[in-house]
Order: sequence, then C-alpha cells, then structure tokens
Amino acid sequence: MLTSAFMRPAGILLVPLAAAVGVYAVQAAPAPQQPAVPVILPVKAIDPPATPLPDEAASAAVTRFSFIAYGDTRCDCTVQRPAEDETPHARVVDAMLAAARARAGKPNAIRFVLQSGDATFRGQSAERWPVFVAIIEKLTTQANLPYFFSVGNHDVTGMPPGDPGRAIGLHYTLSAISKLVPPEGSPRRLNGYPTYAFGYGNSFFIAFDSNIASDAAQLAWVTDQLEHLDRARYTNVFAFFHHPLFSSGPHSGIQRADPATHQRGPDRIEPQTLAMRTLYAPLFRKYHVRMTIAGHDHLFDHWVERYADGGRRYRRDDVLTGGGGAPIYTYQGEPQLDAYLQGGAAEQVKVEHLAKPGPAIADNPHHFAIVDVEGEKISIEIVAVGGKLAPYKGRSRIDLDN
Repeated sequence: MLTSAFMRPAGILLVPLAAAVGVYAVQAAPAPQQPAVPVILPVKAIDPPATPLPDEAASAAVTRFSFIAYGDTRCDCTVQRPAEDETPHARVVDAMLAAARARAGKPNAIRFVLQSGDATFRGQSAERWPVFVAIIEKLTTQANLPYFFSVGNHDVTGMPPGDPGRAIGLHYTLSAISKLVPPEGSPRRLNGYPTYAFGYGNSFFIAFDSNIASDAAQLAWVTDQLEHLDRARYTNVFAFFHHPLFSSGPHSGIQRADPATHQRGPDRIEPQTLAMRTLYAPLFRKYHVRMTIAGHDHLFDHWVERYADGGRRYRRDDVLTGGGGAPIYTYQGEPQLDAYLQGGAAEQVKVEHLAKPGPAIADNPHHFAIVDVEGEKISIEIVAVGGKLAPYKGRSRIDLDN
C-alpha cells in the first residue's frame, strides 16, 4: 500500500529506495534545532560618588566649572591577546585624578567626567566589564567625580534595536552605568535607551546612542529635550555620543588616491555618520548646540562649524577625543564635505578643521580633554599621557571664541 504525505506520522521521513514509484523505507526525521538561549551573567554596577551631582535647581547659580571629556577605553585585543587589559586606560585615569587634585577647591574645579563610548572590546561579554568597572571606580569613589557614559559600537554593536547581540550588550552596559545616569521614568531619560540628559550650572548635557542615529524615537526625544529647554538658564548645550560628525581618521571613510591617476574615490561614509550629518547636524544648528564630544577614531580631532540663523552667526565646536586607552589611530586625510556644505547652504554653513591628528602613532598619544566653562566663554585643554600632544599650533590649550 502506498503511504501518502497526508498519512505520514509527524517526525517520519519517507526515503526512496528505488526509482520505482511508491517504494520507500521509513526513517526517523532529525530533531528540530532549538534556538540557542544566551546565558546572562551579572555585571556589577559602578559605585557612584559619595556626593552626587547636585540636581538642576540646586546648581542654577553656577556659571564657572570644568569637566573632563574622553572616550574609547577598550583594550588593544587580538587573537594572541584576547583578555580585556586596559592598562593604558588606567594610566589615563591616573592622570585625570592628578588633574582633579590640582584643581580641587578652585573656581575651575573639575566637577564630572564624560565618556563617549567603547568601554570594553566586546560589551556582550560579561567577563570584560569588571576591568572597566574597577578603573572607573577610581574616579567615582576616590575622586568623588560623577561619571556619565554614552555607548559605543563595541558596547552595544552597530545593529538596530531588537538584534540579540545588541540586546545583550545593552543589558550589560546599562547594568554597569545604572547608578550613574538618570533612572528609568525620569523626565531626563528615554526609557529603554542609554539616552539621557542632565543640567549643571548654566550648561545642559545630552547623551544619546549614535549607533542607532536613525532611530525615530530617540531623535524625537532628543528634539523634545532641546525644544523645551530653558535657554535663559542653559546658555551652553553640549551633546556627547560615539560617532563624530567629522573625522580625518580611519573611520572617516577616506579613500586613498590611485597612484596612477592621483584620483580618490568617494568617501565610504558609515551609516551612523551619514545619519548624524543628515538628522542631528540640522538639529544642533536649530537649537544652537555649542559643542559635540565624540570618539570612535582613537585620536584627537577638532572641527568648527559656523552658520547663520535669524541674522546672527553661530559657532559649534565638534571635538573628537578618542584617546582613552584603545589602540592609537593616525591621520588619513581630509573628508569630502561638499554634499554636507551644499545641504547647509541656506544657513551659510562653513566647516574649519581647527586641529588635526598626526600621521604617525607617536603623534597621537593617549589623552583626555578638560573643558572649562566660564559663563558663555569656553576653553579646552588637552592633557597627553605617555607622549606629547599640542594640537593648537604648539599649544595644548585654546579659548573657543566666536
């Protein structure tokens, strides 16, 4: 008797034994593959400072202070050296502690630290986080400095929301910083995202996830924060995130010129960079963001964008400070900005490359930036660790005048 497909029991395959129609042997079907369930391990929350940053109302009268900005603290990991060794990052933090001690009790005392992403080599690996956590606790518990973190691609991957790898990296990242940033439900926090804001003195700070710069919910939340901000109180606005608007390092997508024709192809712009330029740069101009702080490329780069709005000229400084301990990168060339400038023609957008990284590793030591705020006057100082770095025509400090 022939057995039809409609009569087969579940889990049975009919395997033909001969070319003749209807000659079959019965064989058990392979068991269906079960989806892999990741093992979620605990990641310790970084201990917060004993004295947290004052709430926004309590610091309203502050017009002079300083903060540290840096990024890219992950290890220089390879197949031969897979462990999360952040010895260079620890040296950078020791230099920060020395800078904080030198300014303690002064009007320009360092009040907090901003980090623009890539805490560890692979944020989805729970065993990597304790190295980073221990180093940061030297800042939060020894120096009593609040620490604010914005996620990088090594922390949560560059995948969109819903990706399993991103979900695990995001879980571990949020676990590590859970005691340092505004909690879920706060008006200064986008629930479910590593996206938040805080105010201190006359300045407002907003952190968001540039890995998902095209995310509509995040863009709407950032827009709402800026649109409803009390600009009489907050005269300076700072945004910090991982992917810079402009860079002359490896992540800029710059293509080398053909030796034969001396022509170079178009920049291979990363999707995150393109989204930052098309979605966030116009937003920054509309709400007069004063400075952006980013990383991603492991070097120091400083750009200035000037534009017109309502009959006035404005300036935004775009600072890339990715020298927190990750393997050092070097200058690759000038990015192609013709399309960007054309898109901002109505606002008379001009972009100046104020300080460039060097062509050799020795030219780009690990470092951090100290940003000084005095009213609407902003200055920046670059502190090199393990080398010399004087990016402003031989100086390490510059006033950012309009």
